[in-house]
Amino acid sequence: MGKRKSDDPKDVIRKGKSKTQLKRNIGYFDGVSFIIGTIVGAGIFVSPTGVLKHSLLNVGVALMIWTASGLVSLMGSLCYAELGTALPFSGGEYSHIKRGLGSLPAFVFIWMSTVTKPASNAARALLFAEYAIQPFYGICPAPEVVKKCLALAVLWSLGILNGRSVKMAAWVQTVFTLLKMMALSVIAIGGIVLLVGGRRENLARFEDAFSSEIPSASQVAEAFFQGLYAYGGWWSLNYMAEEMKNPSRNIPLTVMTAVPTVMVFYLLVNISYLTVLTPKEIVSSVAVAVTWADRVIPSVAWIIPLSVAVSIFGALNSSVFTLGRLSYAGSQSGHLPVLMSMLNVHSCTPAPAMIFSTTIASIFIIPSDLIMLTNYFGFSAWLMTGLTCASLIVLRYREPHLYRPYKVFLPVPFVMVAMSFFLVLAPIVWSPNLQYVYAFLFMLGSLIVYLPFIHFKLHFSFLDKITCHLQLLLEVSPADGLAEGKCE
Repeated sequence: MGKRKSDDPKDVIRKGKSKTQLKRNIGYFDGVSFIIGTIVGAGIFVSPTGVLKHSLLNVGVALMIWTASGLVSLMGSLCYAELGTALPFSGGEYSHIKRGLGSLPAFVFIWMSTVTKPASNAARALLFAEYAIQPFYGICPAPEVVKKCLALAVLWSLGILNGRSVKMAAWVQTVFTLLKMMALSVIAIGGIVLLVGGRRENLARFEDAFSSEIPSASQVAEAFFQGLYAYGGWWSLNYMAEEMKNPSRNIPLTVMTAVPTVMVFYLLVNISYLTVLTPKEIVSSVAVAVTWADRVIPSVAWIIPLSVAVSIFGALNSSVFTLGRLSYAGSQSGHLPVLMSMLNVHSCTPAPAMIFSTTIASIFIIPSDLIMLTNYFGFSAWLMTGLTCASLIVLRYREPHLYRPYKVFLPVPFVMVAMSFFLVLAPIVWSPNLQYVYAFLFMLGSLIVYLPFIHFKLHFSFLDKITCHLQLLLEVSPADGLAEGKCE
């Protein structure tokens, strides 16, 4: 009998001329679009009220907190820039924590992220569906089943897009980021024009910016927490460091462009809101940007709801992209099934990782009450940020000769570690809730999986056969030149 031709994708790839690996397709402008697109979601359009409310309607304090929140986010992004240029691997915080603090903290991170990040994507998809569908139902509420069907359709469309082509996903991100920034520009410029116009009622609340009651320390801290939440997403670039063109140059340059840009727009947009609306009107408004548009540009006020949908779509696309890279990196290190570390042989994208993360997000959409449960996991995001910055400090002393194209001023990561652990403890201390205990127990539950399957390497042989069949079905192959243990 003659030899049967092998159908194994690994053999196919070895015969090919090109390597199966992530391609460096993401440039400087793509990186800026991803960061801005992740940070700017629906919040600045719909409900930028948390900071003002907890500042006791004190305009001066609120604007100072918006500025301080942006500066803290910039400090964090500069810490991540050092790690991203020194260790330009996919996976973001996961890869850095594994390199700096070890396998167990990294596994805890990916364990928590497997729940919180898909839940966040599910919430974004449902919010997009609500804004996209509601105009067709007028004052009547849109049916839940319709919203969930559209949310699933959008989520899987983006999952497929990101699994098929990095360049197309980056192009979509750039387009939608430009559209949302145009909408913010309309609000910002409109406010500046009215402010420069010099009408007394527009200027009054800025001339006496600090005349209202001064908030207490705990209220300032809560307002600060709200401000930092609005800047969430500044860490997204490190998830795609392995795909950045010239990461040594582009990663620091990108974060130094994107985060200050968001800071400026957030300040200008808030000033515009305060120029047109009183603090009480802002706090009581269901959708601040819509109320602003009804006052300033009533004939084209429909632009704002459309802009909210566009903004959510762009943020969802960016989040879907980065979440796939996290699953890919976790699988490379043996913390997730090996299938998810494989790349499509045609597009060189982590298609199995994209399918996995999109499937988890879909589960959260169907019984959407699950999303509410994950609200109490929010403290884990700042816990992992603190551990990532701690990893930077550890690596500075443990690996002093590691090549670092960019180095942040060393006190900055110390400040970020202190800030992160304060933000972890503050909500638990001020508003103790049983759900925080459940979240903590879920975190400890990672040990039940880690000890047998990661530490003692328990393995079931039947999974290899399933992996082989799925590998052939999805046309995926292990990445060539995989540096095993690169994060160790």
